[in-house]
Amino acid sequence: MNTTIAILGATGNLGARIVKSLIEKRAVVRAIVRSSSEDDDKTEKLRQSGVEVIMADMSNQDELATALTGASAVVSALQGLKDVIVDTQSIVLKAAIDAGVPRFIPSDFCTDFTKLRPGENRNFDLRREFFNIIDNSTIKATSIFNGAFADILAYSAPFVDIKNKKIGYWENPDWKIDITSMDNTAAFTANAALDESAPRKLLIAGFQISAKELQVLASEVFGTPFTLTNLGSVADLAANNKKERADHPEGEKEVYASWQGTQYLHSMFSAHHEQLDNDRYPGINWTGANEILTGIKG
Repeated sequence: MNTTIAILGATGNLGARIVKSLIEKRAVVRAIVRSSSEDDDKTEKLRQSGVEVIMADMSNQDELATALTGASAVVSALQGLKDVIVDTQSIVLKAAIDAGVPRFIPSDFCTDFTKLRPGENRNFDLRREFFNIIDNSTIKATSIFNGAFADILAYSAPFVDIKNKKIGYWENPDWKIDITSMDNTAAFTANAALDESAPRKLLIAGFQISAKELQVLASEVFGTPFTLTNLGSVADLAANNKKERADHPEGEKEVYASWQGTQYLHSMFSAHHEQLDNDRYPGINWTGANEILTGIKG
């Protein structure tokens, strides 16, 4: 069986972890790197680890088709706005079809945006746009929805404010949040890339935890009481996000605009996984909330 996996975004945080997981599973890994990339050190590290690195013009469909020929799947860990998530991935998709690649895993590593209404999260709307494009193509696609990445617990965000010992929530303190470490997401993605029978959507979470449960756990881990704070309704948060976006149009050109951060929080409290596919691939040691918080404590 051909186990050559082509990956885009291999020099990024998540992409590099996916590469590592694929190598551990003895897959042949081919990193497609922008010709204009300035990450020479990261690219060299890929080569040293045994990865085949091909420099390509991401706007050139024919060049990409040549680079993707012989791959059994394409994994995209690209990050960016419409020019990347929709435009570049669309060119890669067409090139993959031209090259006869049978499977594609797009850069959909987030909350299951298919459960959200358009307009609630700008970055998810871009992924939804490409989701529809790939569904209207001839390639078999698999999107991996991991909820939020676990490093959100280290941010001084309204949801988890370590500095001020506060846990915030919108509307329901018992609402479960899907959270997964990047390493777990990468390991699961590597398995999915090698799984010819992988379905259209795979839903994972290293752990699912409510604000109420997190308040108790954080108090235990840090040895000091954390307070639980009601930050309003989910509708209030959506309205505030809409106003902030309108008031700060400069954020439309920023991947992580100030209002995008609170759009992520809205998504976390609006959609979660009812069932998980964690058990599909045995051998993944899922990192729990206690371990993450203990690591933050240091």
